[in-house]
Amino acid sequence: MKKILTYILLILLVCTGLAAASHKLAATQGATSGKVLNLANWGDYIDPALVKKFEKQSGYHVNVETFDSNEAMYTKVKQGGTSYDLTVPSEYMVQKMAQDKLLIPLDKQRLHGLGNYGHYYMNKTFDPGNKYSLPYFWGTLGIIYNDKFIKPGSVDHWDDLWNPKYKDSIMLIDSARDIMGMGLVSLGKSMNTTDAPTLDAAKAKLDAMSGNVKAVVADEIKMYMENNEAPLAVDWSGEASEMLAENKHLHYVVPSEGSNLWFDNLVIPRTAKHFDAIYAFLNFMTEPKNAAQNAEYVGYATPNDAARKMLPASIRNDRQFYPNETTMKHLQVYENLDPTVVGKYNDLFLEFKMFKH
Repeated sequence: MKKILTYILLILLVCTGLAAASHKLAATQGATSGKVLNLANWGDYIDPALVKKFEKQSGYHVNVETFDSNEAMYTKVKQGGTSYDLTVPSEYMVQKMAQDKLLIPLDKQRLHGLGNYGHYYMNKTFDPGNKYSLPYFWGTLGIIYNDKFIKPGSVDHWDDLWNPKYKDSIMLIDSARDIMGMGLVSLGKSMNTTDAPTLDAAKAKLDAMSGNVKAVVADEIKMYMENNEAPLAVDWSGEASEMLAENKHLHYVVPSEGSNLWFDNLVIPRTAKHFDAIYAFLNFMTEPKNAAQNAEYVGYATPNDAARKMLPASIRNDRQFYPNETTMKHLQVYENLDPTVVGKYNDLFLEFKMFKH
């Protein structure tokens, strides 16, 4: 009889424990579902310490999912199988997502510190009035050179890359829009040109420099440049900053006649659910001290002028990554072009790469 009573008591204790655990789990899940932020971002594109700081200050848990292309992120949002509250598309993709009604407009009444952002980075053509987006990081397309092989000041303009003395010396980023854009600017044309004859002329000019091209690659550029295996490259400022950090002989130049001004931006996709968390995070990242910390970690240029003032002088005054006003006025933001025009860019770039070989 005692054994039976003991068994009954044990069963009751187990049931009570399970019920308590179930109740605690349900409570935790309920809190998590309401106190969470789902962020889709590029890889290693936010200081993890800032995420922890935000979680501690706000009480919201941040789930970070990474993507490796604008198109991959776009597809997930469009298909509706995600629960992203915030994501970080580039400028042309902001325009495309807005046109396709995949974004929720920002509630400016819930945002603080908008005056921290510099005028160069707001109200751009891809999002007039910043209806949908806040700038996160920005950068340029430019020329990287190694002073072991190239005299400083001898490569300041796109046309310098056509000099025959640079035969088999230049690494080009494998990007149709950027390399075609370089060709267009060298002709004095817009990087958003849609005119077929002008695009053909840009491709013909690129063909004329093919003998100077060592390779058309992507991430491999960093290895070549860091290891002194190539004297010149055309790449993005963010990639350049990583190379310069590894090799003191490398320098980055943005041609003053014009280049691309790119933006990555925080937006609210239509999949968003946790709006209190969203605005808490946007305001947190707008605070100058947090934006400055993030810029130091990521290594890209911040659009937050108040944050820039808090950066070390060696960073905030670096004209390689914060060009002067004259150069800034000539920088061009990519527009979301018609698919047929994008196809033209891609076809011409492919022909150029084949011509090279």
